[in-house]
Amino acid sequence: MDLLLMQLFNSLSVSSILLLAALGLAITFGLMGVINMAHGELIMIGAYTTYVVQNIWKSVFPESLFDGYFIASIFISFLVTAGIGVLLERGIIRHLYGRALDSLLVTWGISLVLQQLVRSIFGPTNVSVACPSFLDKNIEVIGMFSMSYKRLFILALVIICCILIGLLMYRTRQGRNIRAAMQNRPMAASLGVNTARCDALTFAIGSGFAGVAGCAIALLGPIGPTIGQSYIVDTFMAVVVGGVGRIVGCITGSAIIGMGGPIFEFFTTASLGKVLIFIVVIIILQFCPKGIFSISNRVLDE
Repeated sequence: MDLLLMQLFNSLSVSSILLLAALGLAITFGLMGVINMAHGELIMIGAYTTYVVQNIWKSVFPESLFDGYFIASIFISFLVTAGIGVLLERGIIRHLYGRALDSLLVTWGISLVLQQLVRSIFGPTNVSVACPSFLDKNIEVIGMFSMSYKRLFILALVIICCILIGLLMYRTRQGRNIRAAMQNRPMAASLGVNTARCDALTFAIGSGFAGVAGCAIALLGPIGPTIGQSYIVDTFMAVVVGGVGRIVGCITGSAIIGMGGPIFEFFTTASLGKVLIFIVVIIILQFCPKGIFSISNRVLDE
């Protein structure tokens, strides 16, 4: 029972990281219809940004202030990956709207370029990020089951990010414009919504949350140039299962993928657990082809 509880808690933290990555992917995929295979590399860049901030912080600030580097790295990772996202959207991706296959191939090529760029700068070996002292503790619950502060911190970070993106999407004018463009882009444009600006802002926000996810991943273990590839497939499945463009869909899909896989693996094997979670995804999509929570398009019949 102790091992099962620990597995559930660890899978909950994995689900929260998937949710961070899926939040950005859901709104970009839902708004622009772009299959961004480089989203995993944005996660990787967020993790390496945390590593760079750690090294710079260590050389600039006294050791007593070292723990502050991680809080700073969350905001810096968001800004760095958001900036890269804007450059990608303005420079390349905006020319590929409505061409799903082309966008898939091009963004896959971008992901390979980014991986090789990181290898050239940091080397092919994995690097580690030091856990802040205030997160390097555990709460002993019962028997062998304990909850680490860093995984609890990740859960709190995800909750804060969900609240922020919910406020953006449902309490601001720009969020209403984004949702209008998701439901009916031609109608939104005819009513004065600057859809190009919406695209750039949405891609920046989505990329920024991928960077925050990378920052959280850096707490859990070593990071390398291919770390984003470990999450991109599960992130896409979470988005598709939950429903494109819906926050509640992202939460549901991330919970199904992030917790279902480890639970199946606990009772079977790692390989069979992956097979079973894929079967669950197939069954869900058979009954809900657009995901569990989908956005209805308001298109008038001619």
